Amino acid sequence: MRELVRRIDAATPHDRDRAVDALRALAILGVVLGHWLVTALIADTGSVRAASPLQHMPELVPVSWLFQTLAVFFLVGGEMGARSYAAARARGVTYGQWTGARTSRLFRPVAALLVVWTVIAGVLLASGVGIGTVHALLKLVLSPLWFLLVLTALTAATPLVARLHPLWPLAVVVHVDLIRFGLGGPACLGWINVAAGWLVPYCLGATWARGGLRSRATGWAVLLTGAAATAGLVLWAGYPASMVGVPGSRISNLDPPTLAAVTFGLAQCGAARLLLGPLRRILRRPAAWAAVALVNLSAMTVFLWHQTAMMAVTALGLLAGEALPGLHTVPGDPQWVLARLAWLPAFAVALLVCRAAFRKYEEGRPRGSGRVVRASRPDRAPVVRRA
Repeated sequence: MRELVRRIDAATPHDRDRAVDALRALAILGVVLGHWLVTALIADTGSVRAASPLQHMPELVPVSWLFQTLAVFFLVGGEMGARSYAAARARGVTYGQWTGARTSRLFRPVAALLVVWTVIAGVLLASGVGIGTVHALLKLVLSPLWFLLVLTALTAATPLVARLHPLWPLAVVVHVDLIRFGLGGPACLGWINVAAGWLVPYCLGATWARGGLRSRATGWAVLLTGAAATAGLVLWAGYPASMVGVPGSRISNLDPPTLAAVTFGLAQCGAARLLLGPLRRILRRPAAWAAVALVNLSAMTVFLWHQTAMMAVTALGLLAGEALPGLHTVPGDPQWVLARLAWLPAFAVALLVCRAAFRKYEEGRPRGSGRVVRASRPDRAPVVRRA
């Protein structure tokens, strides 16, 4: 392990901003932990249904503030996308080649997930499992794919949006919510915010790549402005405090994104900027950087399979013959929370198994273009890919 850490550190380009990779890893891990903590599968008389502890324990809402980290991922995506496209143009790479390289690594692991779950769903239905149970499981697996679709669309639009000021898509979100909630407009207008809402942090990331968002004063301004706006929207404009969807709620801040979700994302982006300095100091340590590099190496695999890992542990728990606390029981009291925390290591082990089985679909074969530090077995030198 020590040799692997040394090789990863030696293979990393000196001009690589390790803190950006750390933000990406933190964003992915935040989503994973958030889903594991606020999603429950309840076993009821031969069927399984999904539930959320936020529905029964509103005091847990601050958990959604910690683990709803999608805006940070779009911020990093915008920064990396804009910088990568500028470098590709300088080398004479065509738009089609650049887009193909950026998106293929997203869709290979998605294809593997779809194939595996098509087989699983067929087997479950053939074995007599109810359609309601299969639907609940497939919804947990497939619902995160919207994130990849939006990220792919924004990546493909990078040449058009790289110089777009974040205030323009923010203005679209403001007007959409004003029409929806203030003037009684059709709810379907909210789906405009799926693009406009996530375009705000993506454009902020592109601004960062061009040299903006560099000072700590800017980071503080974005953080405080976003936090103040979010607090005002929650306290006086009727937006829910939870930054993730809660079953039974009249409004979801994520489905589709609301102005509160966007302003909360801006606060997160400001906080991410302020974390850059401390992260850079921490990541000078080869062991810390190796951990970040390995998470980024399989980031999409981790994102796609984390719900499957949770469901695998839940299914194995059914072999015990009774509902296990924190795994199959209703998430309605603090004891459930403590029990769920105890199950997190089991979820992590199952996810590591999924990562070992399916990471090859994300990593592919190392090539001469790209810029991801790729670590191989300890007896082989890691390969550095330059984008």
